[in-house]
Amino acid sequence: MSFDLLVTNAVLPDGTNANIGCAGGKITAVGRDISGEAGVMLDAGGQLVAPPFVDPHFHMDATLSLGRPRMNTSGTLLEGIALWGELKPLQTVDEIIERALRYCDLAVSMGIGAIRSHVDVCDDELKGVDALLEVRKQVAPYLDLQLVAFPQDGVLRDPTAMQNLLRALDRGVDVVGGIPHFERTMTDGAESVRQLCEIAAERGLRVDMHCDESDDPHSRHVETLAYETTRLGLQGRVTGSHLTSMHSMDNYYVSKLISLIAEAELHAVPNPLINIMLQGRHDTYPKRRGQTRVPELRDAGVNVGFGSDCVMDPWYSLGRADMLDVGAMGLHVGQLSSRADMRWCFEAVTVNSAKVMGLDGYGLDVGCDANFVLLQADDTIEALRLRAHRLATVRGGKVIAQAPRVEHVLDLPNRPKMLDASAYAPKGNSG
Repeated sequence: MSFDLLVTNAVLPDGTNANIGCAGGKITAVGRDISGEAGVMLDAGGQLVAPPFVDPHFHMDATLSLGRPRMNTSGTLLEGIALWGELKPLQTVDEIIERALRYCDLAVSMGIGAIRSHVDVCDDELKGVDALLEVRKQVAPYLDLQLVAFPQDGVLRDPTAMQNLLRALDRGVDVVGGIPHFERTMTDGAESVRQLCEIAAERGLRVDMHCDESDDPHSRHVETLAYETTRLGLQGRVTGSHLTSMHSMDNYYVSKLISLIAEAELHAVPNPLINIMLQGRHDTYPKRRGQTRVPELRDAGVNVGFGSDCVMDPWYSLGRADMLDVGAMGLHVGQLSSRADMRWCFEAVTVNSAKVMGLDGYGLDVGCDANFVLLQADDTIEALRLRAHRLATVRGGKVIAQAPRVEHVLDLPNRPKMLDASAYAPKGNSG
């Protein structure tokens, strides 16, 4: 057989050993005995090959803007929103493009192959929309970028948000967004969900709403989102992002709510790093964790993918485009500590998030796009534990990013030995 790229000695996420042959931008052969001529040979060296990381929730119009025009001194969600409102009139289209392209390069080097980014439409100039549409075009050869029309200030609360959202969709933005808990009343929030879902149904688009990003157990807009999804036949095309109020809700109500979410085939996207940072700010002790009920949603059959949300912006001053950081935080906060749970957390930043975005051709089967990442880890659990070094990123059967191996302390053959503890024992008086 002849290949453009042949990867040998790989370990797949399910633990099997295989070679992977790629031709014409597709995976054409997978198996232990695959061999043949290849334009490029890549020896995985017994390390993990996984489909690309997928970030199903991000804000690329704000990324890498940390400190402009000032810092978020309280670290709260509401000050972040206020600070973003100060930044929007100051930034230019070119500035947003430059920051976003820098972030995309970083993301690809970290093995990310697809990002769903919300873009604020509460700006009559639609600078963020125009900027990210241009970025989407520029990065298309190496990154799938999906855009959500996001009315940050509320589609009903802001006087021009609905008009701007429709303008953004007309320009080619992919997904209808919303933020019902930020509307002026609970009634307005429910009405915004209804109107936005109807727009998506009319246009044949997906929906992704910031939903109930609050510690308020009475913020229950995901219930309306599930209802409208079923009413309009949008099953499988709607995502509820954050859903943090669910961690504060009455258990009896949640037992009903999760069933409604599963019945509507909603996707759920918690954002572990940001949720644990921003929620519970009004608590003294005990403090709530700020992450939605991940194991319960998963066990009910809901597709759950972890998103990163922010990197160095008005809401979060940290981050490095590392979906393994995201998965590991979700693991810890959700107390997902069994071996099966930990393997599932790796899926939450790969295959589950690909389902959220509706990515075609994703995976490591024959016929899938030849997109994957080589990680310096023996398996998916070790990848999470070590935040595994990315050895290579492959896109369309071509290596587009590569790095040398690094040495971990546990791997060093001549690692430092423990000193003799007796050398530090208190010495008594000899006289």
